[in-house]
Amino acid sequence: MSAVLGLTLGVGLLLVWMSFWPGQDGGGRSKSGWYERTQDQLIRAGAPGVTPWALVGTSIAVGLLVALFATGTSGSPVIGLAFAAISARGPFALVAARATKRQASMRDIWPEAVDHLASGIRAGLSLPEALSQLGERGPEQLREPFTAFAEDFRASGRFGDCLDALKVRLADPVADRIVEALRITRDVGGTDVGRLLRTLSQFLRDDARTRGELEARQSWTVNAARLAITAPWLVLALLATRPANAQAYDSPSGVSVLLIGGASTVLAYRIMVRIGRLPQESRVLR
Repeated sequence: MSAVLGLTLGVGLLLVWMSFWPGQDGGGRSKSGWYERTQDQLIRAGAPGVTPWALVGTSIAVGLLVALFATGTSGSPVIGLAFAAISARGPFALVAARATKRQASMRDIWPEAVDHLASGIRAGLSLPEALSQLGERGPEQLREPFTAFAEDFRASGRFGDCLDALKVRLADPVADRIVEALRITRDVGGTDVGRLLRTLSQFLRDDARTRGELEARQSWTVNAARLAITAPWLVLALLATRPANAQAYDSPSGVSVLLIGGASTVLAYRIMVRIGRLPQESRVLR
């Protein structure tokens, strides 16, 4: 009896512990780990053919080139390593900036796409036909993935598999919601899909307007914070052009100054991003 109680207690504690980690499955593997998040970001940035590991390789190559250049220019390997660590983040920052910019533009496009989809369904088109017509008449930025959906459906005729491929191409939480709503309608039937899409279109317009106002108000604060973080390293780059100044950082005290400065920069940047970050919708229906 005590063994059964102990086993029950252990299972209960395990379930409680697992409830604190909703992003993991029973095997402890992340459903949306670094690789998946980075791949989604690459797709949103307009580089679906680039893999996350290729991005890592590019970052390493950029860091090595900058290290060689900075070391050769300043004569200080410590300064070279410092700027290599900064520049290695460059490809990731570029991808993140492009993904954010494209996602911001997509917020204004999705309501129009949903309106096109609702109009097609209201006109009597089937769900595959309504989705396929977005490749011809929908917003320009969305025509390529929906054209690929039409080609997939003509080739295979498997609506569910084509929807899954469309979700991968779009890598967008709004697209996930639309796709899953259409999948449920296709599987179980229903007459409210038009009203659902019209409600979703209005919600997306309201969200885009509110988010645009918030981003416009906080943009100058974020830019000022980024400038404050970048300024010390620009001063260091100017000082490193004089060999006498650069050699001072090869000493243990110089290394300590760079380490403390780097840690302070990373900490300040993370705090700035945390404070200024707006809530982002995650892909819970991937």
